[in-house]
Amino acid sequence: MQEKFKGIFTALLTPFDENNKINEKALEALVKHNVNMGADGFYVCGSTAEAFLLTTEERKQVMEIVKATAPEKTLIAHIGSISEDEAHTLADHANALGYDAISSVAPFYYKFSFNEIKDYYFRLAEGSSIPMLVYHFPAFSGVNMGISEMAKFLSDDKFVGLKFTSNDFFMLEQCKAAFPDKVVYNGFDEMFLCGLSMGADGGVGSTYNFMADKFVKIRALFAESKIAEAQELQKEVNRIIAILCKVGVMQAEKEVLNQIGMNFGTCRKPFSVPTDEEKALIAKEIVPYIYK
Repeated sequence: MQEKFKGIFTALLTPFDENNKINEKALEALVKHNVNMGADGFYVCGSTAEAFLLTTEERKQVMEIVKATAPEKTLIAHIGSISEDEAHTLADHANALGYDAISSVAPFYYKFSFNEIKDYYFRLAEGSSIPMLVYHFPAFSGVNMGISEMAKFLSDDKFVGLKFTSNDFFMLEQCKAAFPDKVVYNGFDEMFLCGLSMGADGGVGSTYNFMADKFVKIRALFAESKIAEAQELQKEVNRIIAILCKVGVMQAEKEVLNQIGMNFGTCRKPFSVPTDEEKALIAKEIVPYIYK
């Protein structure tokens, strides 16, 4: 497994301006902020980016901005779509830009068979000059693969590993034990330390957007066997995440960035907009604790 794929990867949010267009300057500022916080790379156009509320051209635009802003960082482009043609188009764009890997959630909604899902992944991987990362997110995709299904991908050289957004840590450990040279990312931020304890090589997360440094520290403490200290920091992170969940995670994350001067606007409809009371809660209970 290549070392460049290990570590903390921010699943970037997408900022919109008052005209509901991508705010390029705000996205550039966020990428630079995360570089300064110690992020090892970026997961671009994933769930956190509102990928399925963006047009194909907007997804390409986001890829271009991130590549131009942080060309030295490891970049993974999420190209997943229920339309395989769109996924191929986005994969081609990521290849042309010089991304390090592509990734995709399993095709969803129509309850595709595993063979149909497997063929989707392999066609994308075979059409790409860069490796593929499977995005396992059963709670949202409705596709729940076991170790035997995962082995179909992890045993193939075209697949660099797995973004594991599930709390089935037994399966995470089984994947890592069976394929130690493949990268496995923890996906649930509130369970980051759990993932590390079961062999995860790092994480891809949405709250990293404004507190990647805390996850960098948790990973470093774990590596130094300072488990009690890592637990305390995970508790601090989870107190913040609990508040985000009360408001709506992505809506609240954007409001946090707004309050620290990033100008991220709001999520696209049908997402709601935080109320004045929710904004006040974020200002009181999250923003002061971000840099502690």
